[in-house]
Amino acid sequence: MATDIGWELYRTFLGVLREGSLSGAARALGITQPTVGRHIGAFERALRVPLFTRSQTGLLPTEAALALRAYAETMDSTAAALRRVAESQGTGVKGTVRISASEIVGAEVLPPIIADLRQEYPDLQVELVLTNRIQDLVRQVADIAVRMTQPKQDVLMARHVGDVLIGLHARRDYLERHGTPKTIAELASHTLIGYDQETAFIRATLKLVPPMARAAFALRSDSDTAQLALIRAGCGIGLCQVGVAKRSPELVRLLPRQVALKLNMWVTMHGDLRSSRRCRVTFDSLVAGLLRYVA
Repeated sequence: MATDIGWELYRTFLGVLREGSLSGAARALGITQPTVGRHIGAFERALRVPLFTRSQTGLLPTEAALALRAYAETMDSTAAALRRVAESQGTGVKGTVRISASEIVGAEVLPPIIADLRQEYPDLQVELVLTNRIQDLVRQVADIAVRMTQPKQDVLMARHVGDVLIGLHARRDYLERHGTPKTIAELASHTLIGYDQETAFIRATLKLVPPMARAAFALRSDSDTAQLALIRAGCGIGLCQVGVAKRSPELVRLLPRQVALKLNMWVTMHGDLRSSRRCRVTFDSLVAGLLRYVA
């Protein structure tokens, strides 16, 4: 097996894995399709294993390709982290900081905090990744993450900013048309908005709010922002953060004593980034802004 495999081959390999075709990888990477084909051929020869098979729907990864994917993604994340560190060198706070947050926190809570951060440090660039998956800070997929669970890894530094309250909400005109439920049992006669695929958090929630099972939902989405948009549009009743709902005067909280779920909010980053000016000021700004939000 060759020991001097160029990074561009790993990069192209990952591009084909993600896009599913040579043409898709070429567009994503900004190179030509023949170049992608040559890179994959050279990579397969260097590794001495086939990586893709052709099908009517595109290129299918072999077992070997799937086994290599996590390592290629780690290399990609490390290369991106290296660029961010290099950009931040010199005097002042500058460069790029990559923040990972859940959909609702990223779209509804962080923007004004980031606006204040950028006003104070205009040479700082921010990459905001919205995902409900826990981004791996150990592999530096992101520099800083806002999480709804306490991190377990010893290499991470974290600050608990407080509890985020989740409650049932509906738009006022929906309640005027359909009535306001007074008990959890009465929710069964309403249009409920909820999830499609069950997660660990949802399973825990079901113990507290039994009617909020998948079969009860007339409107389903695994996107928290889509669920919030449906609630705001007056489509029905759903769960959302109380702090976010308070910003919309037309939303009414329902059954606050019976349905009051709490999520722990943490701001987390890798301990090695403690001395990074760009990460330190961003971490502190996020903590200060989120403390105001949960208060």
